[in-house]
Amino acid sequence: MYAIIRTGGKQAKVEEGDVLAIERIKDSDKVTFTPLLVVGDDGTVLSDRKQLSGAKVVAEVLGESRGEKVDVFKYKNKTGYRRHQGHRQTYTTIQVTKIETPGSKKKATKKDDKKSEKQAVKRDDKKSEKKPKKDSSDKGDAKASAKKDTKKDTAKKAGKQAAADKEA
Repeated sequence: MYAIIRTGGKQAKVEEGDVLAIERIKDSDKVTFTPLLVVGDDGTVLSDRKQLSGAKVVAEVLGESRGEKVDVFKYKNKTGYRRHQGHRQTYTTIQVTKIETPGSKKKATKKDDKKSEKQAVKRDDKKSEKKPKKDSSDKGDAKASAKKDTKKDTAKKAGKQAAADKEA
């Protein structure tokens, strides 16, 4: 089982027993993180926020160390502007002791299985009992044919008037 955690603006993939250097955390012996993603040994993935709110990654603080020195040198051409500065980041070394998921504490019982089966059957019954929608196409067809008839009638009347004008 492994988890993805967020710490210090970075994300890390951790398993139980991993030793990891993260950005400094103030004095404490144990640290807990809320994972962003948990993947079980059987391949099940937990990524929903509601499920992950109950999950946690517990780690033990091993100590602190400092990273390599980073030299910051600012320079502007033709002006004599030069600035030197250095920086060493402080890191906290942690060891992941366990990854807890909400489902790992509670085991399913036979009663829970029977309840879930009954609920599934009820849902299926409700789906099959849905009434068919009324077909509104009949009304629409009648209106459309009435419009066509009126168009034809007006065209015939216009044709008769044009013929009458020619005769006169």
